[in-house]
Amino acid sequence: MSGWLQYFQAKPALLLIFALMVSATSPLVEAKIHHHRWEVKYQFRSPDCFRKLSITINGQTPGPTIYAQQGDTVVVELKNSLLTENVAIHWHGIRQIGTPWSDGTEGVTQCPILPGDTFMYKFVVDRAGTYIYHAHYGMQRSAGLYGMIIVSVPDSFVEPFSYDYDRSILLNDWWHKSTYEQAADLNSIPFVWVGEPQSLLINGRGKFNCSMAGTDQVCNTTNPQCSPYVLTVVPGKTYRLRIASISSLSAFNFELEGHNMTIVEADGNYVEPFVVKNLNIYSGETYSVLVKANQDPSRNYWAALNVVSRKPATPTGVGIINYYPNHPKKPPPSAPPTGPLWNDTAYRVKQSLAIKARKGYAIPPPPTSDRVITLLNTQNKIDNHTRWAVNNISFTLPDTPYLVALKEGLHHAFNQSPAPDTYNNSDGYDIYDIPKNPNASYSNSIYRIEFNSTVDVVLQNANTMNPNNSETHPWHLHGHDFWVLGYGTGRFDPVKDRVKYNLVDPIMKNTVPLHPYGWTALRFRADNPGTWMFHCHIESHFFMGMGVVFEEGVERVGRLPTSIMGCGETKRFVRRP
Repeated sequence: MSGWLQYFQAKPALLLIFALMVSATSPLVEAKIHHHRWEVKYQFRSPDCFRKLSITINGQTPGPTIYAQQGDTVVVELKNSLLTENVAIHWHGIRQIGTPWSDGTEGVTQCPILPGDTFMYKFVVDRAGTYIYHAHYGMQRSAGLYGMIIVSVPDSFVEPFSYDYDRSILLNDWWHKSTYEQAADLNSIPFVWVGEPQSLLINGRGKFNCSMAGTDQVCNTTNPQCSPYVLTVVPGKTYRLRIASISSLSAFNFELEGHNMTIVEADGNYVEPFVVKNLNIYSGETYSVLVKANQDPSRNYWAALNVVSRKPATPTGVGIINYYPNHPKKPPPSAPPTGPLWNDTAYRVKQSLAIKARKGYAIPPPPTSDRVITLLNTQNKIDNHTRWAVNNISFTLPDTPYLVALKEGLHHAFNQSPAPDTYNNSDGYDIYDIPKNPNASYSNSIYRIEFNSTVDVVLQNANTMNPNNSETHPWHLHGHDFWVLGYGTGRFDPVKDRVKYNLVDPIMKNTVPLHPYGWTALRFRADNPGTWMFHCHIESHFFMGMGVVFEEGVERVGRLPTSIMGCGETKRFVRRP
């Protein structure tokens, strides 16, 4: 027994797994079931003082925060009261082990929830950490359908850092146009871009300049819905801030005036702690940072949210760090921080490279992979429509969800040709120039991955159809965490760049940025049976075709619930009265 104890003491991560296995079989530990009843409907809200029709959950946007403990079961009964729209909700960062039909991805794991219908999501939160949920139908996320999921560690486990208080901060960008208008613009000829957001929101609160509103529009700066978010702190105390970005377009830089932040968690995984003045955070990412209230307590300070990677056309989003007992509405005496230069890509890459797994908690990746998939990210034209594409293919969702089609052998439900593992002219493609041939094609073909194999994905960025322009793309993988092996600038060299991979302490994440004119390499194990979306988390980019689907071990998936069926070729599986 002493030998086993020494073995586990040398490998704390395995000790944690062993402890969790023991606790899971102990009669003293009982996982809880958390029931939530949500009604999704349109309501007029004014998060930035401008009155707009927004999608709410039980009247709220952001929606209610889900709190649970590792190993608990979450049940959400969702009633769609949108009247004329379908809906689906994705539980971002929850791996859905054994419940791929609850991933909430319309067209991939389920049919959408029809107006008036109620659908039940049921899943286990298998890991502690900071996560989010959001709409995964059309562009509904931009309309306000999102929230946070906080999963605490088991009672017997002590995290490798300490703090006095735990707070959550959700970051977002906000438009005044409806998502219907945005979608129509993106599909139009000539192409009309969604433009930069009107406001930046901190925990659902921002401030629009009402003097810019039209005479027929309602904008009221005294509306309590748009009063700034206030974080009240007690001098000398340490705060864990769980920060998440649910932005539809913007890459963010978040700063707490005068305070350093120590990053300790990323996407539910412990980070080797390091200190930053401000945090670069991309859509779909979550972080935990530790902040000590160690500044002059006689005044308040700004929490500042700025756009990076795109030339800003939106005012800084602000909140207030309120030092108790100052009045929470007491304005700081200084101007809000404006953040780093928006186009300082090197600064952002440096922070990405600094994020590594915490010592004692690093799970080493497999030393080699069985398959390499290289995904070139480009802007293209199809029949004069502007689209985003991967390896020259702009992704479209089928009418029949992949999970059902594959499980039930519906081979005509989508294109059976394999999606390409790389792009044409990968040795000579000039990523710094406008594509010489911008034409692409539509497809709903997928990647069939051998179960339990190890897959490398190399994301390759390139110039858009505008000169001297390459955009940041945050990529999110459903159903998995992956190891982030490295970032680089220029076109990926499979010989020179692969030897630079971090195979010692790479961080595991579910969302990762692809920086302008650069590449990002990741590795994952295809060990979760199901069909899983992998896509750019910018709402309009995914809407315009920037995504792929991975299938692995579908034959191992249990019997599918009929509640996920009813569209496309699945109609015949649903009993009708």
